[in-house]
Amino acid sequence: MCDHRLWRAQAAALSVDREVITPALHGGDTIASIAAKLLTKFPPRFSLAGLSMGGIVAFEIIRQAPKRVCRLALLDTNHRADTPEKRRVRDRQMIDVKSGALETVLRDELKPNYLAKSHRANLELLDEVLSMGLDLGSAVFQAQSQALKTRPNSSSTLATISVPTVVICGSEDAMCPPSLHREISDAIPGSDLHVIEDCGHLSPLEQPDRVTSLLEHWLGIVPDRVDRPQHSDKGKVPCT
Repeated sequence: MCDHRLWRAQAAALSVDREVITPALHGGDTIASIAAKLLTKFPPRFSLAGLSMGGIVAFEIIRQAPKRVCRLALLDTNHRADTPEKRRVRDRQMIDVKSGALETVLRDELKPNYLAKSHRANLELLDEVLSMGLDLGSAVFQAQSQALKTRPNSSSTLATISVPTVVICGSEDAMCPPSLHREISDAIPGSDLHVIEDCGHLSPLEQPDRVTSLLEHWLGIVPDRVDRPQHSDKGKVPCT
């Protein structure tokens, strides 16, 4: 339930010398249909960054069109399928939202899990997160929830990823914790893992400068890496 505002800082910095597309993740109620629709909007070759559900869609894009992706950035995401417990929560939330409780679900159930402890009193940030969700509306919430509920397990996809990949997450991400990202990075050959301190689930908003810097290095805009990489990029051919 985020829109282009999630990537505002990164889009402003990276669009100086390249086209940056920040499409909405709707237009279907399955991950496969959303990915297929996005692929019709993208150029023949592209670098792909996805956060949370965006990362889940990125796994599907890799499955559908692996040769079109030349770099991959996975932020605060989850490669596993929904658990039975989480599916039950989504079912109840969809019922609540259908009855008109979108704002209540966003405010009371989602927002408390989004941000690092130090950011939970940032009213401007909290208001923006709520505004994005309310602007997208109940129908998008229903479709995204259904897509996430029925998403495939992408664990087997990870080892097939052969493009330069960076994995980024907040140290306080309660929805997709660092342990998941270590699994992702360990399974993707040559990937780099970066855990950002004082950061929760919405890293591009909570730590915009840090995320922008990591993406600049990932894209090759800045030649020297921010951190010493945990894995080697040897053998990978970057795209221009």
